[in-house]
Amino acid sequence: MLHNIKMNVIQTANNGIVDSATIFHFEQEANKVNARYSGGRIDHGYLVGQLNGKTLRFVYCQLRITGELDHGESECILSVQESGKLQLEENFRMETDGSTETGKNIFTEL
Repeated sequence: MLHNIKMNVIQTANNGIVDSATIFHFEQEANKVNARYSGGRIDHGYLVGQLNGKTLRFVYCQLRITGELDHGESECILSVQESGKLQLEENFRMETDGSTETGKNIFTEL
């Protein structure tokens, strides 16, 4: 379902780092999912996880263009929009320099 899909974030949390300029390139084999992403405030990011039914759980690490490193975990609900494009509603937990933040992002297929 996510193999060779590109997505970006159309709605981000106030404390979110990714945005509409951040492009995610997904790959999927069986229920294993990974993605590389960059753009906007992200120099380079990588996520790896599992898709079980409509729930995608993953861990991620990312390097901001400012040099800060973030890592965390997310749980997403996958759905199909009326247009036929995929959408992910993500609830994330992110750690940066010892502080932890949570939030919600919405991704959509490009």
